[in-house]
Formats: sequence, structure tokens, C-alpha cells
Amino acid sequence: MSEAAALVYVVDDDPSVRRALTRLVRSAGHEVEAYGSAREFLAHACGERTPACVVLDVQLPDLSGLELQRELDARLPIVFLTGHGDIAMTVGAIKAGATDFLTKPVRDDDLLRAIDLALARSVEVSKSIHELEELRSRVGRLTVREREVMNLVVLGRLNKQVACELGTVEKTVKAHRARVMQKMEVSSLAELVRIADKVAVTNPPATPTRRTI
Repeated sequence: MSEAAALVYVVDDDPSVRRALTRLVRSAGHEVEAYGSAREFLAHACGERTPACVVLDVQLPDLSGLELQRELDARLPIVFLTGHGDIAMTVGAIKAGATDFLTKPVRDDDLLRAIDLALARSVEVSKSIHELEELRSRVGRLTVREREVMNLVVLGRLNKQVACELGTVEKTVKAHRARVMQKMEVSSLAELVRIADKVAVTNPPATPTRRTI
């Protein structure tokens, strides 16, 4: 999982349920923060810990669990608990990113298993976010012209075609292309294409084209 202690947020308006869930989650070795409403959770939970997840009641006194899910926008994996869910509600929650949708009363083992899966997803999401930030940082090192060259190269343009489109010479394109590969820390076009797909590289705002590089 991770060397950092896992944090499980419990959001349920029933005090007895919150206490029971808190005891159960702590018995599994996780830290717990419990809240009685969605707005209380949003006001106090930082949501920056990893691994972390939310055990969330569907029926809450202010925002519903499904509304809170939309507020979180996939920032935290969610395990839903409900006393009266239906298939449509379950499907909607899962499609929106929930890791599980359990009906009360839930067996301890089932809930702890669902929490473990949610925490594992939290680690995966965190790694993906950090990787994307690193890749975007590399793109940020490129000059405007280098980004233009990169965009055309990943589209499959040959150096002479890139030179023609940018109004320069092939030798200059080769030099820009070499710097792109160096700054992006890749050794092949295939790697460059994969990175471009991940960060959705686009050209910066258009500026007047100058033939002098």
C-alpha cells in the first residue's frame, strides 16, 4: 500500500453508525475522521492524504452522498453505504467512479475489503497525478518553437514536412527535435507520442510566424 498510514473518512448522519464504523476501521489499522454531514466533511477534510478514501452514506441531511460524489469529482475513492439503494442508483454511482456500493447492514469483512480496494485505487490515482505533473513540467521546459515541432512530429510528420509547415529548414528542425527529445527525457518517437497523448499537448496561442529562428 504505502508507508503512510491510510486515512478513511466516514460520512454518515447516524452517530451510532459513525461510532461503529470508526471502531471497525481503526481495528484494521487505519486512521479515521468521521463527519455527520457532507458539508461538514467538505469544510474540514483536506483530501490531500494518500492513501485515503471515503465511506459515504447515500442519505445525508444536506447534500446527498451522490451530490457529494459530484463535488469531489473523483479526488477521493468512495465506498457507498445505503439502507435503500436501487440498481439505477448503484450503476450511476459506480459509473461516476465509486469503488463499491454496499447495502446496510454490511458485513465487516465486506466493508473492510471494499475499503482496501478503495485505498489501493487512491495510491494508483496519486501516482498517476504525480506522473502527469512531472510530464507537464517537462513540456513546460520547451520553447514555443520546440512545442510546435513536437506537435507535428507526434502527428507523424517527417522533418522536411515540419520544416515546410513552420517555414524553416530541415537542419533547424532536426536541432529542435533533438532538444525536444532531450528535454522530454525520451529516446524514441514512440515514447514521445505516449507522453503527448497523456498530457494532451497543444500549441500555445498563435504568434506571427517569423522565418528567422
